[in-house]
Amino acid sequence: MQSLEHQLLIAMPTLNDPYFTKTVTYICEHNANGAMGLVINIPVRITLKELLRQIDSEHSLQDVSNQRVLAGGPVSPDRGFVLHNSQSGWHSSLLLKDDIMITTSKDILQSLGTDKAPDQFIVALGYAGWSAGQLEAEFQQNSWLNTDADKQILFETPIELRWQRAAEKLGIDLGHLSSEVGHA
Repeated sequence: MQSLEHQLLIAMPTLNDPYFTKTVTYICEHNANGAMGLVINIPVRITLKELLRQIDSEHSLQDVSNQRVLAGGPVSPDRGFVLHNSQSGWHSSLLLKDDIMITTSKDILQSLGTDKAPDQFIVALGYAGWSAGQLEAEFQQNSWLNTDADKQILFETPIELRWQRAAEKLGIDLGHLSSEVGHA
């Protein structure tokens, strides 16, 4: 299977994993050892403002008032990830695509809500991980669709519309797909 890096995984309605039902996952890394991604459409019950106050009570918060934090996946839910437009200068960043980076260091969190912050970003707690061959097997079971990621879906589309918008990129109306599996 070709690498799925910088792709969006769109959960099929038939995917019956309670965590991944109706999710969209941005794939950060995919190779022979497995895959890692961030679910981009499941909010947690904390706003970014509340999270930043827990991390640093002195944090100056200007522009993050009600931005929601996402549940990036079931693995390491206490670990934070910031997916953002390319901007150098952070302690622990990885360039994923020409215009998208992932950063895990606290320095980027301290910049959010200030003029030093990336223009576009999402904050996620935890990540989705697949062992070697696991994601490929899930594709063979028709659990996922995939499409190229784009910044509009990642950063501009409302969270509750990302699943539908990602499928629409493929020309698919998820409302017309059944969650029932039949046999001829």
